[in-house]
Amino acid sequence: MHKAAFFAQKEGGKVSCLLCPQKCIIEDQKRGVCRVRQNIGGELFTLNYGEITSYALDPIEKKPLYHFYPGHNIFSIGTFGCNLHCRFCQNWEIAHGDASTVKVTPGHLVSLAREAAEQHSIGLAYTYSEPWVWYEFVYDTAVSAREAGLKNVLVTNGFIEEEPLKKLLPYIDAMNIDVKAFTDDFYRKLCTGRLDPVLRTVGLAAGRCHLEVTTLLVTGRNDDPSEIAQLVDWLASVDKDIPLHFSRYFPNYRMQEPGPTPVKTMQRAYDIAREKLTYVYLGNIRDEKGAHTYCPQCGKRVIKRNIYLIQEVFIDDNNRCRFCGFQLNIVGKARVNAGW
Repeated sequence: MHKAAFFAQKEGGKVSCLLCPQKCIIEDQKRGVCRVRQNIGGELFTLNYGEITSYALDPIEKKPLYHFYPGHNIFSIGTFGCNLHCRFCQNWEIAHGDASTVKVTPGHLVSLAREAAEQHSIGLAYTYSEPWVWYEFVYDTAVSAREAGLKNVLVTNGFIEEEPLKKLLPYIDAMNIDVKAFTDDFYRKLCTGRLDPVLRTVGLAAGRCHLEVTTLLVTGRNDDPSEIAQLVDWLASVDKDIPLHFSRYFPNYRMQEPGPTPVKTMQRAYDIAREKLTYVYLGNIRDEKGAHTYCPQCGKRVIKRNIYLIQEVFIDDNNRCRFCGFQLNIVGKARVNAGW
């Protein structure tokens, strides 16, 4: 166990968790919504410090991050627990199940990540489950990784309070934030959360680190063209150059209905978003148009992808289009994956 960073003591031995907008009031020996923060004797402890359920060397595009060191890999790790309860969770086995764990230290992880650099890995990604409920370990590891010259990436639901977010952000190089829908009703009924804190996280992260946004389109729940247009208008008001990924839904966890998102729905969302946003992508689907990066000025394809592998790159070392010289919103040098 490890003492939690953000909590306040209450009367009667209770504690108030101040990490995320759930704002759990936790009685002695009880846990919060996330399942990993427990009141022990009037103090809050985290139960997953250094506990890893999943780890792998992933393509950075799998996060998905298409504009952050394209074609590179990243050492990816996750724990158990989550502060949302999405009925359609794609990683429910570790988020809400009882997955086995391996114990590690921040220093050990940094050493592994440095060794992975030989395989074109740029650093560490805190992913698979929700990194906010792993906050103390993520913070300690991110500080050590930064000192070692490694990149830190968060793949997150964005459901976090402002103070802990601002404390961690200086050590984060890139984030992909899930905006699961653009209605509070969706968040409350299907995720046990709220929309506004997520939008606040996007606003605070924009300009402080590289940022991309993902929305999983769930058939009949958040795929209405008017809602997609509202999402797009809002993101464009933050920064029209933030890449937006629409991901295709497949039934999972406690939502076996409706069926997978129709391909036409995905393509319609892409077309709506391209009217206001510079970079739009489609995930969990084979779609020629939604897989690649195009120059906003001349319209030429400058990065060709086959799922997570990059086959062709037509931008220079400064991320300018080789056809017209336009400066693209890309961080780091892109590389073609070996074998192409």
